[in-house]
Amino acid sequence: MRIRYLGHSAVEIQGSKTVYIDPFLSGNPAAAVKPEDIRSADLVLVTHDHEDHLGDAAPIAKQTGATLVATHEIAVRLEQEAGIKAEGMNMGGTLSFGKAKVHMVHALHTAYSTHPVGFVLELDGKTIYHLGDTALFGDMRLYAEFWRFDLAFVPIGDRYTMGPVSAAKAVEFLRPKKVVPIHYNTFPLIEQDPKRFAELVGRTAETAILAPGESLEL
Repeated sequence: MRIRYLGHSAVEIQGSKTVYIDPFLSGNPAAAVKPEDIRSADLVLVTHDHEDHLGDAAPIAKQTGATLVATHEIAVRLEQEAGIKAEGMNMGGTLSFGKAKVHMVHALHTAYSTHPVGFVLELDGKTIYHLGDTALFGDMRLYAEFWRFDLAFVPIGDRYTMGPVSAAKAVEFLRPKKVVPIHYNTFPLIEQDPKRFAELVGRTAETAILAPGESLEL
């Protein structure tokens, strides 16, 4: 399975299915690709409807025929407005797409509509957690009882999400094998040093600092 960081909170997961999460590409100065370059996708997951996360989700779903997954209200709205396939769900729920399972979990943040969420993706024997935009919360300890995370995407930008210290504590709670910091250095307001985050994480997990466009194999 190949994991590619596209900048900000946008990621691409390529296994037996191709999954995009929070594909904010247009207007993203750190974006590694343009939305029109994405010609194949199976699922597009959206954690919440702030512009830097909803991004190009609907156009990508439309041009690829992918199914967009979001909270019920966002899914219904985008299905009607953009003419795409969308599946709505809510926190605590699970959707299955062949070999892929998508679990929607809590995120502690705000949004224009509905509640922000995170996603746990089970695909090809791997379990990946994208935290979305969130502050630290204690139920992350419970998630580690339900799942054994191979990889977690953790926001570290501070101001609008966790900063490096809280993000490192989240890693301690979640106990993933690998962690990739996201949601930092896209704009001046969220400038952070990912190496400091890696130092704080220490041996709790292997930290992979990816520049936009870089990949890792899982």
